[in-house]
Amino acid sequence: MAEQLGVWIDQNLCTGDGLCAEICPGVFVAGGDGKYYVKEFGSETKSGEGGPDSKVIIPSGLGELVVEAAEECPGGCIFIEKV
Repeated sequence: MAEQLGVWIDQNLCTGDGLCAEICPGVFVAGGDGKYYVKEFGSETKSGEGGPDSKVIIPSGLGELVVEAAEECPGGCIFIEKV
C-alpha cells in the first residue's frame, strides 16, 4: 500500500500570493481573509481554520502538484506530512 500524505497550511506564514491555488487548484482555495487554505476533499470549501488540525489527505494524482506548490510558496507555509 502506498504511503498516504497529508497537506496543511500555516496561516501565520501565508502571504496570500495564491501561487498554490494557481499550481494546484484541486487542493488549495482562497479564504475570505486573503489567505489560502487546503480544500475539504471533493469540495470547494476550505478545511477548518488552517494549521495542522486542518490537514487533508492529498488526493490521488495530485501529489506532484502539491509538492511543486510547497516548493514555490514564497511564505514557506505549505507542509506535507505522513498521515
